Amino acid sequence: MITRMSPVALVAASLFLTGCGGGAVAATDHTSDPVPAPASSSPSPSSAVSAEAAPRQLPGVGPKMLARIPAASEQVVLVTGRAANSPLATLALYERTDDGWQRTASWSAHNALKGWSDHHMAGDLRSPIGVYSLTDAGGLLKDPGTKLSYDHGSGFVSPGTGFEGEPLAGSFDYVIAINYNRQPGTSPLDWTRPLGSSRGGGIWIHVDHGGPTHGCVSIAEGHMKELLRTLDPARHPVIVMGDAAALGH
Repeated sequence: MITRMSPVALVAASLFLTGCGGGAVAATDHTSDPVPAPASSSPSPSSAVSAEAAPRQLPGVGPKMLARIPAASEQVVLVTGRAANSPLATLALYERTDDGWQRTASWSAHNALKGWSDHHMAGDLRSPIGVYSLTDAGGLLKDPGTKLSYDHGSGFVSPGTGFEGEPLAGSFDYVIAINYNRQPGTSPLDWTRPLGSSRGGGIWIHVDHGGPTHGCVSIAEGHMKELLRTLDPARHPVIVMGDAAALGH
């Protein structure tokens, strides 16, 4: 568990004052696979399900997007946006079992103010479409019991108000970093941007503040705690996110 932030993280934290990471998280190009392929081309039965046992796709997820989910991934956070330009979405958690994909939770969510983009850029107020791994978490509050690496520190602050005048305080009490243009295995506050700062960053799942985000996905605090306690790095969790039309390709 990470309990202290480096000087670099402290500098990065000051840039989060614009809300939802303030464009601080790195972006992964939608045209490439941001999730590493499994180490073995022949995963064991415990890490993958045969085509006969599992459905061809997750509900609403088309073959192109489905193909980007690693065979080793046994947990999928599926975020389905209401429309390409809408900030409203549903977040559902699926787990791969011997009988296929099973939905274990479904909650209302917010995404970015202007909806979605398959080529996210800093400041575009759109959430990135794609498949991204989930490896690191953190927050202003102490670890609620997650198996993910958790950075507990004072850098997770979100002052000010949102797009609808709602207070942002508490939004970063719990966060899960989405590995979009960031270095996996580091604090969500880490400033590394493999694709460069112009491609945006700071894309997290975080506590909902009652309105659209700058690029993140947000759900209620109780649901954040449940999600944190459920995700297991040994099951290689990923997030599949985008508007319904984009996901269906």
